[in-house]
Amino acid sequence: MERIGIYGGTFNPPHIGHIQAAKYARQALKLDKILMIPSCQPPHKELTGGADNPDQRLEMLRLCLDGEERIQVCDLELARGGKSYTVDTVLQLRKLYPDAELVLCMGSDMFGIFHQWKDHITILENASLAVFCRGIKGEGEIISREKASLEQDGAKVYVVENPVVSISSTDLRRLLAFRCADPFLDPAVKEYICENGLYGTGEDYRSLPMDKLEQVVVSLLNPNRVRHVLGCRDTAAELARVWGADETDAARAGLLHDITKALDGPLQLTLCSQYGIMLDEFSHNNPKTLHALTGSLVAERIFGENEAVVKAIASHTTGKGNMNTLEKIIYVADYMEPNRDFPGVEELRSLAYTNLDKALKLGLEMTLSMLKIQGRQISPGSCEALAWLREMGI
Repeated sequence: MERIGIYGGTFNPPHIGHIQAAKYARQALKLDKILMIPSCQPPHKELTGGADNPDQRLEMLRLCLDGEERIQVCDLELARGGKSYTVDTVLQLRKLYPDAELVLCMGSDMFGIFHQWKDHITILENASLAVFCRGIKGEGEIISREKASLEQDGAKVYVVENPVVSISSTDLRRLLAFRCADPFLDPAVKEYICENGLYGTGEDYRSLPMDKLEQVVVSLLNPNRVRHVLGCRDTAAELARVWGADETDAARAGLLHDITKALDGPLQLTLCSQYGIMLDEFSHNNPKTLHALTGSLVAERIFGENEAVVKAIASHTTGKGNMNTLEKIIYVADYMEPNRDFPGVEELRSLAYTNLDKALKLGLEMTLSMLKIQGRQISPGSCEALAWLREMGI
């Protein structure tokens, strides 16, 4: 019996993680071939990014698969148009391959909600399922629970360990905006993206006016981060008026301070590597703190911000010795903007408008206390900042 894998997605854009996963699944499941099927309109999310033309996503996928004999591009969903429901795709493929075992491949996130898919029982009657397991925290429990439930409905479920590159297309679009996506793209796809100016690669983000800067920044943040960032921008501008700093610099630094926050630790390290930055031991061992450094690099190299803004972003997470007024403002504004809610924040807010140095010291002390309780390493920059403040008698 012929065994055919079905691997769908937006592929917006397709990257080496997609292709490696397809190759690994074909070998692990002993599939005769895999059909990679770009969706037209995903029913579970809006198609966003930069390749709004479906023909562009199709062409990029073809470029990725050039020379691959057993992994093929299938334009079935694009030709069908409208919302791309998997059940319709499976039924069409069942007609084309009536005697084959169809194996529907998916990530653990989609597998975890498979029972919510349209006509999922019909899918199970016509295809087996293969779920990629990446080994992330809590993933095994989700897969085991959903697998047991679906098998009661008659499903045949394969679990495939997936040791290949793990990056979402959303994060890849961010890296394209930051001009450092090369490690994750086929060179032919990268060339196509740049030639067509996709995903912001044709845009000049340097010295944008505030309204345009906000639009770009918001598009690159996780949605749950937007309120915080806008709150930090407004708070920083207010504090600049109180303490005599440049309001425009404060607002721009506040808006850009978390520009790379959506990237996980490994991608923070990738960004540093692509920018040619050598890291100290603390930064290399604590990549989650790197968004301050990488944010400052992006602010400088992509958005063309001035030195004052860049330096304020760079120290907003850990602090440092000899901080100037703007640097203090961004650190404190990040800590106490209106959306923050934790024990001690009201005291910090009061100090921010009466004694900026004491507000900075309180923020540093609260952070170090929390890190000690959690048993986490403390940044040398934070220690230097506290020592400096104490030397001044703060």
